[in-house]
Amino acid sequence: MQYFDTNYIVRLYTYDPGWEQVTALAGADQIVCAWHGQAEVVAALHRKYRENQLQQKEWLHLLEQFQAECEAGAFHWFPFTPAILQHLRQKYTELPARVLLRSADALHLACAATQGLKTIYSHDQRLLDAAQYFGLQGKDVIE
Repeated sequence: MQYFDTNYIVRLYTYDPGWEQVTALAGADQIVCAWHGQAEVVAALHRKYRENQLQQKEWLHLLEQFQAECEAGAFHWFPFTPAILQHLRQKYTELPARVLLRSADALHLACAATQGLKTIYSHDQRLLDAAQYFGLQGKDVIE
């Protein structure tokens, strides 16, 4: 299993920088992510539409493709549990004040850690910097 942060999943549907490396990595194993990642993917694709990086037809096609692949089992979405939220709360109490960690990113990290994963893939430097505090290795294959 490979835990992909949302910005990696979006690269499976767009030509954002690094999409080739992410696509190659995705072919190696099952992709997993936290349940809220689904909403983040939809929002990220809509942002591309809103910012005129996608035409309406393209945006709607990508949304349909993403939904179809979710239904077909292309991704495994970890549900939230009380244990994940407890883990998140505990890790925040241990974070140094200098660590900037957004709540959605903390949910990704706590989810990956409580599921026993050792690595999380992301292109978000803040998430990657905070991964160590959750016992995870943050990796970015994008050059």
